[in-house]
Amino acid sequence: MQCVVDRLELDPGPPTDLARRAGRNLMLDREGPALERVLEGARRGNGQALVLRGESGFGKSTLLDHAVSIASGLRVARVCGVEGEQDLSYAALHRLCTPMLDRVERLPEPQRDALAAAFGESSSGDIERFFLGLAVLGLLAEVSADQPLVCVIDDAHLLDEPSMRVLAFAARRLRMNHVALVFAAREAIPELHGIPELLLRGLTDGEAHALLVAAIPGRLDARVRDRVVAEAKGNARALLALSSATAAEQLAGGFGLPVAPPARDAHTECLTARVERLEVQTRRLLLLAAAEPEGDSAVLWRAAARLGIDPGAADEAASAGFLELGVRVSFCDLHMRSVAYHCAPFGERRAAHQALADSIDAEVDPDRWAWHRAHATLAPDAEIADDLERAARRAGAVGGLAAEAAFLERSALLTPEPSRRATRALAAAHSKFDAGSLAAASDLLAVADAGPLVELERARLDRLRAKIAFASNRGSDAPRLLLEAAKALTPLDIRLARDTYLEALEAAVFAGSLGGASALRDAAEAARAAPPAKQPCSADMLLDGLAVRFTDGHVAAASMLRRAVKTICDVDDTGWRGLALCGAAEVWDIEAMLALASRYIRLARDRGALTDLPVALNYAASLQVHDGRLASAASLIEEAEGISEATGQRVAFGSLVLAVWRGSEAEASELIEAARRDALTRNDGRQIAVTEFTSAVLYNGLGRYGDALVAVIGAFEREELSPWILPELIEAAARSDQPLLAAKAGEQLVEQTQASGTEWALGMEARSIALLTDGPDAEKLYRAAIERLGRCPAAAHLARAHLLYGEWLRRQSRRLAAREQLRVAHDMFSTMGAGPFAGRAHRELVATGERVRKRTVETANQLTPQEAQIARLAGDGQSNAEIATRLYISARTVEYHLHKVFTKLGISSRVQIAKVLGRDTTPRPAPE
Repeated sequence: MQCVVDRLELDPGPPTDLARRAGRNLMLDREGPALERVLEGARRGNGQALVLRGESGFGKSTLLDHAVSIASGLRVARVCGVEGEQDLSYAALHRLCTPMLDRVERLPEPQRDALAAAFGESSSGDIERFFLGLAVLGLLAEVSADQPLVCVIDDAHLLDEPSMRVLAFAARRLRMNHVALVFAAREAIPELHGIPELLLRGLTDGEAHALLVAAIPGRLDARVRDRVVAEAKGNARALLALSSATAAEQLAGGFGLPVAPPARDAHTECLTARVERLEVQTRRLLLLAAAEPEGDSAVLWRAAARLGIDPGAADEAASAGFLELGVRVSFCDLHMRSVAYHCAPFGERRAAHQALADSIDAEVDPDRWAWHRAHATLAPDAEIADDLERAARRAGAVGGLAAEAAFLERSALLTPEPSRRATRALAAAHSKFDAGSLAAASDLLAVADAGPLVELERARLDRLRAKIAFASNRGSDAPRLLLEAAKALTPLDIRLARDTYLEALEAAVFAGSLGGASALRDAAEAARAAPPAKQPCSADMLLDGLAVRFTDGHVAAASMLRRAVKTICDVDDTGWRGLALCGAAEVWDIEAMLALASRYIRLARDRGALTDLPVALNYAASLQVHDGRLASAASLIEEAEGISEATGQRVAFGSLVLAVWRGSEAEASELIEAARRDALTRNDGRQIAVTEFTSAVLYNGLGRYGDALVAVIGAFEREELSPWILPELIEAAARSDQPLLAAKAGEQLVEQTQASGTEWALGMEARSIALLTDGPDAEKLYRAAIERLGRCPAAAHLARAHLLYGEWLRRQSRRLAAREQLRVAHDMFSTMGAGPFAGRAHRELVATGERVRKRTVETANQLTPQEAQIARLAGDGQSNAEIATRLYISARTVEYHLHKVFTKLGISSRVQIAKVLGRDTTPRPAPE
């Protein structure tokens, strides 16, 4: 699109101040109050975050300027996204936090270390990202302790991804801090999902007319006015830019206006026109400034001298409202950097990068030097490609996966030798995958695939392609592709091959019934046929045990899996934690499951592994539910959901288990149905089985045994989740007058539990088989179940054993004995907060003739999950600082929650907490 200002002799300049004020007032009248509420929250210690989202020109910067102008009594920190820094990890975070680093010594050491690593001030290796998020949150809290703080982040869509993830993490945890975070972005940013958002709408026709009148003094032709308003499409900035780029007399007569430009392009096109009217040397100076995102004025002037640019060009750039020149060089307009860069011919852009590269000390800043050199060349260059590869390693050393991937990608594209180009493309694809850029990884795999790879590299390529398929879609072809990759790797790298067989098994387990009838067995048979490892480890024992389990059955694999799980626990093996938990469940070893889940959490926390931590927390929460610690499980789920929201993961199985034990039928059913729909979308067969299992638990708790049987029969027939499914099916079938089905399930259960031999296995066996037994033998089994389950961390199942025994006694007309068991069950369920089962026990007690007062949840359970967790840790003697480090919150947040705990419990000191809560509420320590 050609803008009419190309035909003018004089640039009419920027919009008048009157026009700017008119546009500003229109925006503030509508949207200002929401922003003011956020700032008031920071003043009062109720920290909040807000996202301003709208197209370019819809008022985001106006609102941010307003936020700064009304931030009386607040400290303001402002940063703007820079397109040229998107590949530089933590660049935006560094600019935001640098003025605050005088407070860094007040942070815990792990957080200080993470911050130092992110900012390149430490050579400690990988960045512990979770600790980094806590460090930034803590730093903001420390600064706000002296003076409330508002952080303004403009052009958030241009921030580098690592910075955005950390800021989003902090934004979700501002409550009880004197901090406000305000983001402005053109489009939705996944990392900010769930943070309150103010969607900015365009001007109405009436508002646009008023703004145009303010911008263009004098009489306007009505037809021209209406045309301009229509072309602007409610975009205030585009309207002002169009009016400033076109003389008033032209608007009055309708001369040469652009033809219906899209609203998002109008401002850019007119900025381009204004740039193109500048002197050649001024345009080149703008190009240099645009190509150098750091805004280093010394580098800029050295590069300008190399290109023969007269210093006087800066005068025109500044007077035209393009550049602000000082120690740092910045653009006056949010979009001018992109315009100045992209409107320049490609040859001039390359020359600018070369001049900048020649002006940077390669010893001091080798990465930026290599980056500019890479953009200064068009043809492949082995030396530059080598420099980029070395720069990528340095980027990776500080955890900048996105930067590493960008350097490797450019290195691959500039590599002249075909085989090395393909090898580097494969390495870049791995980095892109690790950074979460699946589409980019696939594109680089295509580049690598087209090159001459050696056989091992070809097999690694196929493995990565399969992993991308698994990450993209849990079912589909991922098990088959991983299996093919494992087979190809077998003669080349047996260690990598056996790891890939484990990945294939994991993919097949997740795909479940949606992955094909034989997918799991095919993977298991291939794994059994694979050669042994040269130096076997616990992962090999796990692989061998699972392969036998999915080919020859539970009994054949039980001893192998027991040894594998024991070895993993004994040697503190940190690999394959999810599959190790699966192996422990297969042999009914709930103690090992608790130990592995606790270790999984500890490892994820120590490493700051936000991808792993929600999964680990969900595993631990599920186990806490089985042990009757529903309040503790809720705390873990709350933490997991907060992290999942920040990382965009969808991990739901723990919340489903918790919901069906304690929630209402409507809420639990809604949650189950949402999880089922999500599982179908992702072809996640295992989650389908989890929804069936949890539905059965819900209906058994409500006494709706027919519905429970319908819910669970599919998973039983597919032989999925058998350690969890079988007891629910037996209870539902026995109470639904389906003795043959119950007996069949009972046979399978006994086969598994006898092979396992754990207290949990034998206790669950006794409880379930008692349902299928008559006379004195049934009573013996119920008593055995209570005895065995009482010796293992499975309090919820112990309570169910008391409930079933009491129900059996009532049907034997032994009312007094029944009441004893039912009272125990009712008290246990009520204390746990297990509503459905407590209601069932209550109904049974009433049926015995006893008058029962429905108990409300214990005082300790009236605490919120976070309050309960903080109270428990404080009762154990931990200080506020220790609790803050453990839970990844600020010490001030701990202090706030403890104040609420004291009020709710009616106490005045920490030493009273343990006595008030008692052992019923905290029978066992929560996983660490």
